[in-house]
Amino acid sequence: MSGLPDTAGPPPLRPFGLVLHHDGRFTHEGEPILNRRLRQHFDRSVEYLVEEQKYIVRLQHFRGEVEVEEAAFFVREVDLERGELVLSDGTREGFELETLELSPIDGALLCRVKRALVAAGLWARFTHASQAELLQAAEPEGEGFTVEIAGRRRAFPLLDA
Repeated sequence: MSGLPDTAGPPPLRPFGLVLHHDGRFTHEGEPILNRRLRQHFDRSVEYLVEEQKYIVRLQHFRGEVEVEEAAFFVREVDLERGELVLSDGTREGFELETLELSPIDGALLCRVKRALVAAGLWARFTHASQAELLQAAEPEGEGFTVEIAGRRRAFPLLDA
């Protein structure tokens, strides 16, 4: 017995003032994170801890809880040929068109991702570019619109503003 504290697991998570806003900005204690490399690192390191039901970011050995305003992940690219989305954390997810919804904050497109972690999925928000890419691929058909995803024509869901 060395008398040293037990270091078997990480310390408990607590908020430390980091906020991920609906538009993808990070702030710490109300001040914007201006360092581009740090923002990019935070984008790539956002994780959802299922057991704790919390979002975190990692910086080397540090992990800290991040308050998420709307969505923790952002759709950076839409790959309609493969039926996939490229997310801000660098992962690719199957695109489930039927999960599209409009943000109650500003009407941006949201969809569900990370269903392997959480059955209902977690929110991902489309960037301006990825939203424009998806909407440009939509074609009028009957009373609505369709879009071709992975070689299949799919009905675009009706979205209420």
